[in-house]
Amino acid sequence: MKTRAWAKLNLTLDVLGKREDGYHDLCMVMQSVTLHDTLTLTPNEGQGLRVKTNLRFLPTGDKNLAAAAALRFWEALGREPEHLDIEIQKRIPVCAGMAGGSSDAAAVLRALNRHYGDPLSVLALAELGAQVGSDVPFCVVG
Repeated sequence: MKTRAWAKLNLTLDVLGKREDGYHDLCMVMQSVTLHDTLTLTPNEGQGLRVKTNLRFLPTGDKNLAAAAALRFWEALGREPEHLDIEIQKRIPVCAGMAGGSSDAAAVLRALNRHYGDPLSVLALAELGAQVGSDVPFCVVG
């Protein structure tokens, strides 16, 4: 499976206040843009879940948001994790606030959902994405 992960821009960002959990409530206007990473998902022969990127400094295990999204997806379906290679061709700048990792996670959720015959609605995928990262729901929906 090959899919694109679209970057996003924050057009506005207002900090509304600090929450009890230490995070902040935010009000944002975001827009998806044509800049994208390309992800290729390929079953592998008993090698577990592996992530490979063209940037050596990015995590390749379950600390990678794309891998975390795959694990949450299978968990939501009540399935054991499958043996899968996720190859990410990064084009979205890292740590630039453009949702690079979050968009990769969202792309994995959409691709796996298609692969399994769309068992989850887009809104259910967005809710699942919220367990992976705060920008993932937007990236699922666009």
